[in-house]
Amino acid sequence: MTLPDTAVNPAGADRTFQVDLRGLVDLLSHHLYSSPRVYLRELMQNAVDALTARHGLEPAAADAFGIRVYADGSVVRVEDDGVGLTEADVHTFLATIGRSSKRAEGIAEQRADFIGQFGIGLLSCFLVADEIHVLSRSARTPDAPAVEWRGRGDGSYSVRTLPASARPRPGTTVTLTPRADAAEWTRPAQVHALARHFGSLLRHPMTFDDGTGGPGAPVASVNPEPAPWARTYPTPGARSRALAAYGADVFGFTPLDTIELDLPAVGLKGIACVLPETVPAGRRHGHRVHVKGMLLSEQAEEILPEWAFFVRCVVDAESLRPTASRESLYEDDTLAAVRDALAERLRAWIARAAASDPDLLGRFLQAHHLAVKSLAVHDDEILRMLLPWLPFETTDGHTTLDEFARTHRTVLVTSSVEEFRQVAAIASAAGLGVVNGGYTYDRELVHRLPEIRPEAVVADLDPATLTAHLDPVDRETELAAGAYLALAREALAVFDCDVALRTFQPASAPALLVDSREARHERTRSQLAREQEGGLWGDILGALRHEAPRAQLILNQLNPLVRTAVTIDEPELARTSAEALYGQAAMLSRRPLRPAESSLINRSFLDLLAHALRKDS
Repeated sequence: MTLPDTAVNPAGADRTFQVDLRGLVDLLSHHLYSSPRVYLRELMQNAVDALTARHGLEPAAADAFGIRVYADGSVVRVEDDGVGLTEADVHTFLATIGRSSKRAEGIAEQRADFIGQFGIGLLSCFLVADEIHVLSRSARTPDAPAVEWRGRGDGSYSVRTLPASARPRPGTTVTLTPRADAAEWTRPAQVHALARHFGSLLRHPMTFDDGTGGPGAPVASVNPEPAPWARTYPTPGARSRALAAYGADVFGFTPLDTIELDLPAVGLKGIACVLPETVPAGRRHGHRVHVKGMLLSEQAEEILPEWAFFVRCVVDAESLRPTASRESLYEDDTLAAVRDALAERLRAWIARAAASDPDLLGRFLQAHHLAVKSLAVHDDEILRMLLPWLPFETTDGHTTLDEFARTHRTVLVTSSVEEFRQVAAIASAAGLGVVNGGYTYDRELVHRLPEIRPEAVVADLDPATLTAHLDPVDRETELAAGAYLALAREALAVFDCDVALRTFQPASAPALLVDSREARHERTRSQLAREQEGGLWGDILGALRHEAPRAQLILNQLNPLVRTAVTIDEPELARTSAEALYGQAAMLSRRPLRPAESSLINRSFLDLLAHALRKDS
C-alpha cells in the first residue's frame, strides 16, 4: 500500500530548502565574485580570522603564529596556526552553507575583530577545484584530536576523526587539487603573486613555498615589512620620500605630493597620492582599501567625495565593513563619516600649501584647477584661500583672477564659451576686461570675487555693454551707407538680425555678430509658437514668449572690405555681400550654425564667385 504524499508531508508542514551546490557556485562566480582569483583571498582571510581568534586565547604566544601558502602546480595549500576546529565545529560550520564560525557563541561579541563575517568564503574554492580537503585541530581543547573534512562540488562531504599526531599543532590546513581549467589561477608564480597582492599589509607573518627547494629550504616572505606608514624613519624627509616611493610603486606614477591619512577613531591609516597630471573632471579613480591588512578593493570609489579626483589613496582600516563579496565597502554611517573626515584632510593639505608652499600650490593648481574650482564652489574656506590664485581664460590671456582684477576694476563675465570667443578680440581692443564664464564653475566663481575683494565689481557681459564701447561713425558716413544698410537689414531679417555701422579695433575684423544664447532660444521658441499656432503646444509656447532682443551685425567702418561694400549700388550684389559678412561673423563666433545659416554661407560664396567670374569675362 502506498501512502499519499499528504500522509508523508501533511499540508502546511515546514520543508527544508534543497541547495544545488554546483548552481550556487556558478552564481558566486558570475555575480558575487569578480574573478576566480578570490579563492586565495578567502582562504587567507579565514586563516587571519583563525589567528585572531587564537590570539584571544593565547595573547602571549601570538608572535609565533603565522600563515603558510604552498603551491607546486599540482596542489594549493594554505596552513595557519589559528584556533582550529573541533568535530562539532566542522559539522556546524563547514557543512552548513552561510554559517560562519564568527557567529559562534563566545566569538560573536568579537566579530568586529574579524575580516570575514558571512560564512560563504570557503565555497569560492569550488571556483578552481572540485574537492576541498580540510585538516584541523582545535586549540580550545587540550589534546584535541585532528578532524578531516572533505567537501565535493556535487554537494557531498565526509568527516572523520584522526589521531592528534595527524596534525601535531593546533590550526587548520586547507588543500585544493585544482581543475585543469583553473591552471591560470593555481600556478605557483600566480599563487605567489596573488598572496602578495592580497596580503602585503597583513599583520601576521606569511610565507610562500613552491616546493622546489625541498624540505627545510628557505621560503619566501609574502609580507616582510609592515605598511610604510607604520614604520619608523630617522627624519620627516625620509618618511616623506618613503611614502612617495610606496605610492609610486602601487600606482605607477610619481606623486606630486603625498598626504598622510590618519583617523584613529576608525583605525584608518594610509596615504593620498596627488596626481601629477590633469585628469578629466568627474573621473573618479579607484582607491586601494585594505581592511585589517587584507586588500579589499583596488577600485573603491566610495572612500572619497566626487570632487577629490585629483588623488589616489591606499588605506588600511579597522572599522569599515566589507560587503558579502568582500570586494567593496558597505555604505553606512561609518563610511560616510570616514569620507567626510578624509575630505577634511585634503582641504587641510590645500590650506597648508597655500599658506607655506607657493611653488607646490602653483604646480598643483596648474594640473588640478578644475578640481579646486569644484571644491571652492561649495567650500567658503577654500574659496577665500584659493580664488585669487585660480587661473581663468580672459581677454588678457590665461591669468589668475587676482592679477586680472588689479588691471580691470570692472570684471565682465560671459555666460558661454562661444560668447567669449565672439567678443574677446574686440573687447580687448576696447579696453574691456572679460572673463570666459562658459567653463564649468567659472561664471559662478567670478561672481563671488567681491566676497574676497570688495573693491572689485563683477557684471555679466551683455550686447549693450559691448556695443556701448564701439565708436559711432560720423553722420555723413552713416547717411552715405544708408541704402546699403537698408538692403542688408532686409536680407538678414529672416535671422531676426539688425545691421549697424561702427568703428572698432582690430581693423582686420570686418564684422561682429552680437547675439546671446538666451535671445536665440527665445527667437526659436517664438518661431515654434508661430508654426504651432492654434494647437495646445503653440498656446504653451505663446504663453512663455517674451520680447527677445534681436541679433545685431555690426560692420566695421575701419575695415577696407566694409568701406568698399557700403558703396555697392547693385542691389543683388549688396544683398549677397551682406549675407557673406553675416556668415563670416557667424562662423567666427564659433557657435553651432543653424541649417539656414549654413545654406546662406554656401549660397553667398557661390554668388560672389559667379559675380567675380562674370566681371572677369
